[in-house]
Amino acid sequence: MTTHQTTGFTIEPYPGLPLTVRDVGAGRPVLVLHGGGGPASVTDIVDHFAATSRVLAPTHPGWEDTPRPEWFSDVGDLVETYLDLLDDRDLRDVLVVGASFGGWIAAEMTVRDRARRVGGLVIMGAFGPHVEGHELRFPTAPPGPPGPPPGQGSGAPEPAPASAPAPAPRRGPSPAALEALVAYAGPTRSDPKLLHRLARVSVPALALWGEQDTVVPPDFGRAYAAAIPGARFELIPGAGHIPTREAPEVTFAAIDAFSAAIPR
Repeated sequence: MTTHQTTGFTIEPYPGLPLTVRDVGAGRPVLVLHGGGGPASVTDIVDHFAATSRVLAPTHPGWEDTPRPEWFSDVGDLVETYLDLLDDRDLRDVLVVGASFGGWIAAEMTVRDRARRVGGLVIMGAFGPHVEGHELRFPTAPPGPPGPPPGQGSGAPEPAPASAPAPAPRRGPSPAALEALVAYAGPTRSDPKLLHRLARVSVPALALWGEQDTVVPPDFGRAYAAAIPGARFELIPGAGHIPTREAPEVTFAAIDAFSAAIPR
């Protein structure tokens, strides 16, 4: 897949809150919203759309060492900021694509879109609604290489053999990003009113889920699709929480078919 040169801009929607936005490609506007894994987790989505569309991909405050003021602390703050971004840039007929936590933001944006900037919605592995029988739990520490075995955490470390492999790169949110994610999502990691408010959505919507998603089970996708009038739910066989990585051909084919069918 072609990786497009990184371009973009930084704005300050509120005093003390810089917002970095990747801006690539040309054509119909697409807003891509990342999840807990940060901007890198949606790079393949950005690159896919940038071949035919103008893609805006903001970094949520708190990720990638960006500042997050203490008062900027719930999903609604992100939703209003991104709706203002569409207004300020005078973007219309925007396809909003959200993955994981970004899907929650994307869905809420379509509810609050009074200016009718959003033209279509795609969510993947998104949490947000309360789904009976499913309680999401965030990690208490950022994922990464395991620490030393018990009893070996103090004193001078033993030198590693010359042939020892380099430590594995950290996966998942950084400590600051995890802190931001917990702040935005709140103590329940959900909004019990979201499914009711989704009845206001009037744009075409697609809930796309990995069949083997154990982070946010497919029941969340089914709940989203049932709550949004006319929404489609599609299951991607063999894929987990990030279907664009685990089954890219099938996933992007489904997204492209959905996008092409949206009236312009």
